[in-house]
Amino acid sequence: MTASISALKDGDAARIVLNTIRRPVIMIGADDLITYANADAEDFFRSSAAMLSRATLERFVPFGSPLLTLVEQVRERLAPVNEYRVDISSPRLGIEKIVDIYVAPVPELPGSVVVMFQERSMADKIDRQMTHRGAARSVTGLAAMLAHEIKNPLSGIRGAAQLLETAVSDEDRALTRLITDETDRIVSLVDRMEVFSDERPIDRYPVNIHVVLDHVKAIAKNGFARKINILEDYDPSLPPVLANRDHLVQVFLNLVKNAAEAIGADPAGEITLSTAFRPGMRVSVPGSQDRVSLPLEFCVHDNGSGVSDDILPILFDPFITTKPNGTGLGLALVAKIVGEHGGIVECEATARSTTFRVLMPAWKEESTGGHSS
Repeated sequence: MTASISALKDGDAARIVLNTIRRPVIMIGADDLITYANADAEDFFRSSAAMLSRATLERFVPFGSPLLTLVEQVRERLAPVNEYRVDISSPRLGIEKIVDIYVAPVPELPGSVVVMFQERSMADKIDRQMTHRGAARSVTGLAAMLAHEIKNPLSGIRGAAQLLETAVSDEDRALTRLITDETDRIVSLVDRMEVFSDERPIDRYPVNIHVVLDHVKAIAKNGFARKINILEDYDPSLPPVLANRDHLVQVFLNLVKNAAEAIGADPAGEITLSTAFRPGMRVSVPGSQDRVSLPLEFCVHDNGSGVSDDILPILFDPFITTKPNGTGLGLALVAKIVGEHGGIVECEATARSTTFRVLMPAWKEESTGGHSS
């Protein structure tokens, strides 16, 4: 008969929970000895819990590893930290061992910290984000070429079709109108792509994200999401985001519209807008050793049809769409705008839900003298 959690001793319950977590988790004592390791940590470090308990972390990671520095930082600041793409490759752990690390203090045991490792996720997401930005730059060149090479001849075709319309029979007039309508559709598509060719510097200033999200919600509720319940889960103490308000409205309108289309006519459909502060969120800057803090997390969650696994890795690429009449430019534009603001956007999806997560830098008073919104 299986025992309930309430019937177990505290230590036994904790071990069950930690062994259930499919991530390597260790606890390091004030004397730097590894005082606890879950089952996944034994596999990760290729040592038994008994062996680990007689060793310090330095024995398992490379000399001068940033992990050791992180542990000391958490002890000093008494605050958790996330670090991404940390290289802990060694003969013992294996080559090309790149991990995401979460380190947190244990208030009940002064000097002790808990370390959790993850061998994937954010590093891969950052790489995909760089790909998204590259794809957006490709569209920039294509948009400039299309605007110059296609729009001018299209206006001539449209003008000729309008002239023909006055001189043909009613039966043929339907064809001239088809030419006119299709020409207008192509011009509209090119106009949308021209947004990608705008390389002017962004005017950024402190923006209250909740004002932006409330504005987006009002637009959605009076239009495409009229029959969908939109919920809010806001952190009211959030600092301003360093951004352009109009660009943020464009980003979240795209994401909320995507969510509404995924829900469709489902009467139980819901969209949740959430904000949170993640003080340990830092990412690598391409081409340098710097890590930029992206503590502001804004999410658009829906319980719609989700995103298929084959589409998910290329979701932000231009012209990728699952909609019959979609152009596949909406999410590519989202990736471009968020990237130009120094942030990242990622998508997590299951068969019945999708979450778009935007991570962005906070405004610091000393960094700009801009106006607030």
